[in-house]
Amino acid sequence: MPEKREQFTSRWGLILAAIGMAVGTGNVWRFPRVFATNEGGAFLIPWLIFLFIWSIPLLILEMGMGKKTRKGLVGTFSELIGERFAWMGGFVAVVTTMIMFYYSVVAGWCLRYFISALTGGLRNMIDPVAAQQAFESFATSGWALPFHALAIGTCAWIVWRGVVGGIERANRILIPILAIMLVVAAVRALTLPGAEKGLQFMFHIDWSSLGDYRIWLEGLTQSAWSTGAGWGLLLTYAVYTREREDTVRNCLVVGLGNNSMSMLAALAVLPTVFASFPTFQEAFDVATFSGPAATGLTFVWIPILFGKLPFGQFFSAVFFLALSAAALSSLIAMVELATRILIDFGLNRQKAIKVVFTAGLLGGVPSALSLRFFVNQDWVWGLGLMVSGGIFAFAALKYGLGRVRSELINLPGNEIHLGGWFNGVIGVLVPAEFTVLIVWWAIRSFGWVDKWWNPFSSESLGTCLFQWTIAIIVLMALNNWMAARVRTVGEAPALQEGGA
Repeated sequence: MPEKREQFTSRWGLILAAIGMAVGTGNVWRFPRVFATNEGGAFLIPWLIFLFIWSIPLLILEMGMGKKTRKGLVGTFSELIGERFAWMGGFVAVVTTMIMFYYSVVAGWCLRYFISALTGGLRNMIDPVAAQQAFESFATSGWALPFHALAIGTCAWIVWRGVVGGIERANRILIPILAIMLVVAAVRALTLPGAEKGLQFMFHIDWSSLGDYRIWLEGLTQSAWSTGAGWGLLLTYAVYTREREDTVRNCLVVGLGNNSMSMLAALAVLPTVFASFPTFQEAFDVATFSGPAATGLTFVWIPILFGKLPFGQFFSAVFFLALSAAALSSLIAMVELATRILIDFGLNRQKAIKVVFTAGLLGGVPSALSLRFFVNQDWVWGLGLMVSGGIFAFAALKYGLGRVRSELINLPGNEIHLGGWFNGVIGVLVPAEFTVLIVWWAIRSFGWVDKWWNPFSSESLGTCLFQWTIAIIVLMALNNWMAARVRTVGEAPALQEGGA
C-alpha cells in the first residue's frame, strides 16, 4: 500500500504558506528599526542585493531538496549526502526548534497587545517610561504564560488538522489579513501631516555611506533572518508540493513577497514616527530605540504614537493584528518542521504533534518568565541560523552543484531554469557570506561583554559555542540511530501519516 501524503491543493496554497513561513515579527518590528539605524535609504541596496545572493538561492536549494526526498531535515540530509551526515540535518532542526520555543512567547506578546488594543487597554500608554515598565512587567510575569500557551496551542491545532485543512487553510486567512492590515496602517501613516519627512529619510540615499562595511553586514543579516532561508522551513513545506511545481519561480515570489511585507511595515511605522516629532533627532532616536529585548519600538512606542492619532485605538488594533498574523504564520511552519521529523521517525501526525506541543509549551516557559533568558536564546539560536545556512551550502557541495541543478531544481515543467551562475552563488558566495557573518558577530561579541568566553553570559561568543557544542555532541551520538530510523520508516510499505 503506497504512503498516503497530503499535498498543497494549488500553487497559491503553497506560496501563501511559504510567504507565511518567511514573513514574521522580524519583518514588522525588526526591519523598520534596522532600516532606520543603518542610514535609511542606503540600507535598501545591500538588503536587496543579498536577497538574490543569499536568501533566494538558499530557498531554492531547500525547496529542491525537500521536493526530491519528500522527507524532513534529518531524512533529507541522510538520503542526499550520506547517513553519516544525518546529524547536520538534525542541527538545523534543533536550531529552528529552539527558536520555536521562544518565538511562541513573542507570538503570545503580539496576541496580548492585539487584545489590549482592541479593548482599549493601550489608551493610557502616553509615557515611554511607563510603557516600557508595563511591557517588562507583563513579559516577566506569569501573565505571559497563558498567551504563550494560546500561541503554541493554536499553531499545534492547525498543524494537527493537516497540510490542507490546517496549514494551507490557515495561511489563506492569515496572509491576506497581514497584507490588508499593513496596507491600512501604511496608508494612514502616509496621510499624516509631516509623513513626508519619514519618506525622505527612507528613500534618500547617501552614496558615501555604502562605503561602511556595517551596512552591508546588517543588510545580509536582515535578509538571512527575515526570509527563513536556511531554517529548513521551506524544505519541510516542499515535502507536500505537487510534482510539477516550478521551484525557482515559487522561491522568487516568496523572497520578493517577504521583502514587500517588510517595506509595508516600514511605511506604516517610520512615517508615523517622523510625523510625531518636531525634530529629526527626536524621531531618529525613537525609530532606532531598541528597548527591552529589542522590542522597544514595537511594544513601547507604537502604542504611544498610534494612540495620539485620530481613531488611534483602531489603528493600534490593526497594527497588532498584522503583527499577530505574521507571528502565527511563521510559528505554524516551525511546529510543522518538528512534527515532520517525528513523522519520519515513525510517529503518526497526531502523536507527533502531541510531542511537539508538549515540548513547545514547556520549552517556552523560561523565556516567558525571563527577558534575560529570552535574549540569550535569541542570541544563540539566531546566530545558529547562520551556521544552518552554511550547512545547506555544504550539502550542495557534497551532493555536487551540477547534480543539484539537474536533479533537484531544473526539472520538467519549470518555466525558469538556472544556469551555471547558481553554482558560483551556492558554492562560493554563500560559504563566503556565512564565514564573514560568523566572524563579524564573533568579533562584535568581544565588545559587548568583558568576558566574551563566558558560557553563561546572555550575549557572548562563549554561550553560543557552549550550547552549539552540546547540541552537536548529542546529535552526533544519535546520528546512526536517526539515519537508520528514517531509512527503516521510509521503507515501510504501509506507513500512513494520519494512521495509527
